[in-house]
Amino acid sequence: METICWSTAAELAAAIAARDVSVPEVVDAYLQRIESVNPKLNAIVTLVAERAVADAKEAQTKIQKSHRLGALHGVPVLIKDNVYTEGIRTTYGSLLYENFVPDTDAILVARLKAAGAIVLGKTNLSEFGLVAITDNVIFGPTKNPWDLAKTPGGSSGGSAAAVAAGLSPLATGNDAGGSIRLPAGFCGIYGLKPSFGRIPSYPRLPVCEAVSHEGPLTRSVADAALMLEAMAGPDDRDRLSLPSAPGDYQSCLKEGVAGLKVAYSPDLGYATVDSEVRKIINKAALVFEELGCQVDEITLELPDMVKSLQIMVLTEIMVANEDRLEEWREKIYPLYSSFFSRVDKFTNKDMARIQFQRSELWHKIRRVFEDYDLLLTPTSAVAAFDSGAGGPVGPPVINGEKVRGMTWMAFAYPFNFTGQPAASVPCGFTAAGLPVGLQIVGRRFDEKTVLMASAAFEDARPWREHHPPV
Repeated sequence: METICWSTAAELAAAIAARDVSVPEVVDAYLQRIESVNPKLNAIVTLVAERAVADAKEAQTKIQKSHRLGALHGVPVLIKDNVYTEGIRTTYGSLLYENFVPDTDAILVARLKAAGAIVLGKTNLSEFGLVAITDNVIFGPTKNPWDLAKTPGGSSGGSAAAVAAGLSPLATGNDAGGSIRLPAGFCGIYGLKPSFGRIPSYPRLPVCEAVSHEGPLTRSVADAALMLEAMAGPDDRDRLSLPSAPGDYQSCLKEGVAGLKVAYSPDLGYATVDSEVRKIINKAALVFEELGCQVDEITLELPDMVKSLQIMVLTEIMVANEDRLEEWREKIYPLYSSFFSRVDKFTNKDMARIQFQRSELWHKIRRVFEDYDLLLTPTSAVAAFDSGAGGPVGPPVINGEKVRGMTWMAFAYPFNFTGQPAASVPCGFTAAGLPVGLQIVGRRFDEKTVLMASAAFEDARPWREHHPPV
């Protein structure tokens, strides 16, 4: 069982196709590990074991009948609990949707199934994915497999914790302000936010449409490329999906990065970064010099878009639930109780200012990529912080300095506003044994270079053999 549960999706798919292992054996191994480990983590909130076993038997029958197999045939996957899954409860982490069972799959789920993946269940998140921790009033907090007293980040923390702990080789996430990359960094796995619109999202609750990206959480870069190939591509049902067909994301992984020009910003001009994290990131950035890149530390002066993100998210979630606001007020996650009064203070000028700031941000980032192929930053300003029901949403102090609750997220949300591909790669551990993530940002629409650089870093500083102690 242990060998199966720590294998990559690519390894499992190859072994299944070669008939070295059966799909039922693979699914059973993961179900056993989930039964053993998930009670400690609370990462998976809805498990569809019987359905997964039945799907595994059907998948094995196709092999025996020599059917043509998809790239993920027989490989387990977990789906974040704000993504539609036909016949499987989808709660958004909110009591408003506690018993909601969709009658259709989201596009990305249908595509994963078409590639042969076996859905094991749904993963935990913050209520409506609104904060970068993983806790809600239905299921409670998810714990970090590296230290059960710490948060896995969020809002895709259930997916990240599950993949890190060997409960599935693959999981989906979505990212409107860092919700793929931040938990990937905290949990020591790979998380990719593709270009905006690369993976269509439909059906969905119309919240954060202008900044939300769907993407994979995996233990290897190659697995993320496999997932991206399965999920990417246009669909008219999502008016924001990119028109271009998906690329061959696997072929670029061995090309290397020698000759690329790489910019490194340790603070984006405004972020306060934990001193230990900064030392780890500094060393990680230098790896790209070893790989043959030109690496320059650059000075940036970017507008801090945190207030803009809050205004967008809070306004949209209130409109999305406006017919049930009084009901929600009674059932809301306690940390959200101030949302109602805050939204009432937002003005039309606030909304207009977001567009001006977004344009300013874009042009400052665009000019960086006129001279460089990639931008490196910390994924987050800190390693995982203390968890628990009801918060906190961030450390109150960094380097002895009092900070706002979302300060630690400062490297993530700018690239939701610009729509660029960005990934978090594991790059080291703190003295306390907590993972640290390096963020790799590419030009718009250029996932290939981000994946190529991620794979080169993975080869230079392998992380897959580091398993959490759960």
